[in-house]
This record gives sequence, C-alpha cells and structure tokens, in this order.
Amino acid sequence: MPEFEVTASPSAEELAAITDALSAFNNSDVGPSDRQPLVVLIRDTDGKVTGGLSGFTAWGWLVTQMLYIPDTLRGTGIAGKILAKAEDEAKARGCRGAWIDTFNPQALRAYLRQGYEVFGELENFPEGRTRSFLRKKL
Repeated sequence: MPEFEVTASPSAEELAAITDALSAFNNSDVGPSDRQPLVVLIRDTDGKVTGGLSGFTAWGWLVTQMLYIPDTLRGTGIAGKILAKAEDEAKARGCRGAWIDTFNPQALRAYLRQGYEVFGELENFPEGRTRSFLRKKL
C-alpha cells in the first residue's frame, strides 16, 4: 500500500519526480508538447523590469500564466500591446490558440477587448470574485 505525505515544502527532486513522470505520460499519450517559455518584458528607462507577461507555448497553444502592468501604465492600452507581441510570437511558433485566466474585472475587460472569449468561470475564486477562463483563436 502506498504511503502519503502532505507538505508545503517539497524538494526540487520531489517535484521533478512528479513533473518528469507526467511529462513522459503525456508524451506517450498525446505526443511531445514542444513546451517553450514565452516572456514579454516591460522595462523602465533605466532598464529595470517593471512588469510584463510570462507564459509558455505548448501543443500549439499560448498559455499566459502571469500578466502584470505597473500602476503607472494601467489604462494606457499596454496590456493589449503586450498580448499582441506574445500572440505574434506564438503564431510564429505555430500556435493556433491562446488562453488566459483572471479574477480581476479590469483585466477581464482588457482581454475581451483583445478578442478573447470566456469559456468558463469559477464563482467565488477568490471569495467575492469570479475567475474567468478565456481563449482566443490565433
């Protein structure tokens, strides 16, 4: 019978055991993901990174994990410009779609303006908000 351990501080090796096994399974099940990081950085005039987009491409999709716009740049259309740069790179990599999620109402409006559509929602995640999952055909 297997033993179970619940931990908030797994080692790098313990995490690798899970991710390596899942990657091997997925490769045999649906083929290699060709996963590659994709990052669009915002730099200030001193060259310091102040925000941007972090994600990856895999199985023909752009997955945006994080998108942060500094307070001083919000409402200027920069989110759309960053998404467009990431989408252009994803298309160059052969991607056919993009997905992103958010529980921020302002971000949701920005993504909808960029042509994303909601395909799912989780209510009260976090409490009092709705997490929206969006996709876009590239």
